[in-house]
Amino acid sequence: MDLVIMNQSFDAERALYGSDGITLVECRIEGPADGESALKESRNIEVRNCYFDLRYPFWHDTNLKIVESVMTEKCRAPLWYSKNIEIRGTNLFGVKALRECSDATIADSSIISPEFGWSVKHIKMHDTSVEGEYFMMRSEEMDFEKVSLKGKYSFQYIKDAVFDNCEFDTKDAFWHATNVVVRNSVIKGEYLAWYCDNVTFINCVISGTQPFCYCRNLKLINCEMNEADLAFEKSEVEAEITTPVISIKNPTKGTIKVPSVGEIIMDDPEARGEIITG
Repeated sequence: MDLVIMNQSFDAERALYGSDGITLVECRIEGPADGESALKESRNIEVRNCYFDLRYPFWHDTNLKIVESVMTEKCRAPLWYSKNIEIRGTNLFGVKALRECSDATIADSSIISPEFGWSVKHIKMHDTSVEGEYFMMRSEEMDFEKVSLKGKYSFQYIKDAVFDNCEFDTKDAFWHATNVVVRNSVIKGEYLAWYCDNVTFINCVISGTQPFCYCRNLKLINCEMNEADLAFEKSEVEAEITTPVISIKNPTKGTIKVPSVGEIIMDDPEARGEIITG
């Protein structure tokens, strides 16, 4: 039977280092000793209603479950190099809250983390709110549903991802993204998805200046595009757009169907994309 530790505080360096098969309930990782790495190199760990206020609590861990807990800004980089992670109903506020991890599920949680989720492989996230500037950079095998994001340079260099029923208020999102599908979502962002390859948007509402430039194998299916000017420059694209577009500039290849365009700019001899209005 796993050891259950209840209502205790730990502040020593590596206080529970190398633990195997323990459950922490209503414990606090804080205190004057200011120790780091409380549960480093541990496995088969469950954490419930706990409070973490010291640095690097979960590094190199395997089989980790965190429920209804808090990781403050002072944790800085609370989860790195860990795998088989389940997080539910938890606040993750460290600046670099998930790095180099794999096989993670995050649900019903709140994330405020400027550099969250770099180089993560195989992550599921749903019913979660996020604030973060460089969110999920260079991550792979992502499955997100009902995630709301307020960020800036989100999803850069990601691969093999599906997003459904999400709301993203961001800026240079999906730059250099590869093999991505976004469905039934609202995306607000300037300079959206430049340099992406094999990215598809289905039933989405998209707004912002200069979207979809320098793309390859880009598809838009039944999407709204609002405030979109100078769209599709140097891109290979197949698009079915349901709203008027301010301007389209020099699409390289493909067909763009749109009700109307304020201005069509075709001043590049390599621009051979077809624009069909009406």
